[in-house]
Amino acid sequence: MFTGIVEELGEVVAVEELPDAARFRLRGPVVTDGARHGDSVAVNGVCLTVVDLEGPEFTADVMAETLNRSSLGGLAPGDRVNLERPTAVGGRLGGHLVQGHVDGTGEIMARKTSDNWEVVTVSLPDSLARYVVEKGSVTVDGVSLTVVDTGPDFFTVSLIPTTLALTTLGRKQPGDRVNLEADIVAKYVERLLAPHTARSAGARG
Repeated sequence: MFTGIVEELGEVVAVEELPDAARFRLRGPVVTDGARHGDSVAVNGVCLTVVDLEGPEFTADVMAETLNRSSLGGLAPGDRVNLERPTAVGGRLGGHLVQGHVDGTGEIMARKTSDNWEVVTVSLPDSLARYVVEKGSVTVDGVSLTVVDTGPDFFTVSLIPTTLALTTLGRKQPGDRVNLEADIVAKYVERLLAPHTARSAGARG
């Protein structure tokens, strides 16, 4: 489990294409400090398993499902990525509960700059729209953010200077894809209420 508080901007060192998969080598001195084979690291919000370690670099295998559902399939050597280690039990929950299981991707639609922050508009797939609410939480490329506003097919977030400087969101431009993970609490509530909602609908019918 992660919190959406990015620890460092890592770098893609190499990408090896495999049948129905890919092997990534990434550089991240912070997240590799004390890491071991089998540990988890969130890469742009995607939970990956450490396969090999060599100094400040680690290797992770990414299966086809993840490549298709997330933006990782578009990464190339030299690209920067958001990296975060799982939160320790009893640790501070600085953002919100993030699984590292990407629900889909959006696209940066616009950026509006002011003196102290930027408002970024992100497209929202129909399948995720019901989970994203004003002032709720959403994960964008592994960054825990508060939703400012929503529309039928978009939402906006405000990025402070720290987020702009220390994550990939400061570099993303209109047209770039980003990984999206909806708040898990909303998904559990929907699942728990589904039988009751169905019964109510049947009674009205």
